[in-house]
Amino acid sequence: MTDLLNHVRDANFPFPERLIHLFVGGSELHGAKIHGTDDLDVYGLYVEPPEISLGLDLLPHFVWSTAGDDRRNGPKDVDVTLYSLKKWAGLACKGNPTALHFLFARGTVRNRIWDEVVKKKDAFLSRSCAKQFTGFANDQLKRMTGQKKRGKKGERPEIEVKYGYDVRAAMHTLRLLYECRELVSTGKITLPRPERDLLIRVRTGKYSLDKVLAMAQEQFAECEEAARKSFLPEKIDRAAVSKLLAECYRAAWDATN
Repeated sequence: MTDLLNHVRDANFPFPERLIHLFVGGSELHGAKIHGTDDLDVYGLYVEPPEISLGLDLLPHFVWSTAGDDRRNGPKDVDVTLYSLKKWAGLACKGNPTALHFLFARGTVRNRIWDEVVKKKDAFLSRSCAKQFTGFANDQLKRMTGQKKRGKKGERPEIEVKYGYDVRAAMHTLRLLYECRELVSTGKITLPRPERDLLIRVRTGKYSLDKVLAMAQEQFAECEEAARKSFLPEKIDRAAVSKLLAECYRAAWDATN
């Protein structure tokens, strides 16, 4: 916990005492980290003070990186990505995969506000999230095959030269599809992934591009079928989420007054 909080403080985040959730994300969270190749991704949530939440100068999210904006991250770099509880909830309600990971990631900050959110995590789940997961997976697939360009920080020419295609994008394609199928079928995402050994094999180039594409197409079809049969509601009850957020903000503000 101390190490992650130190990274948040190094980033000059103005409200470290208002964090309600903090965890390591990225490939380490999924179980597909390759030693010596990945940076450290720190994710978290905070409840901003009332003068920020209700005032003129909002702070819906906070992003910082030791790599800055000009170069790709290396294995010694640290990225810090923090969201206000309200901003995160909006993303989660849309089915954003990264946002939904927050509900299932083991955090290093124990906080009763976040505990209450996790108790009511079903409020953020609907079968419509499948479109978000498969959409993100399709983006990764297009990057894998070169159909979609990447920003400068997302380019990995040395990987493509070594393996013939972007194996990291391949890993994320399959990872997102496995998560999607599990979520709409069971209402949870297991972290790290049960398929982590397979994901590492994909990421280290043990499969041909054709094999990965075949696995992906099979998973796309299974996700579609799982979403069709899902017990999850068709859409989010936004009124219920809004009520939960209001209760959380009031409780957090009362605790700091």
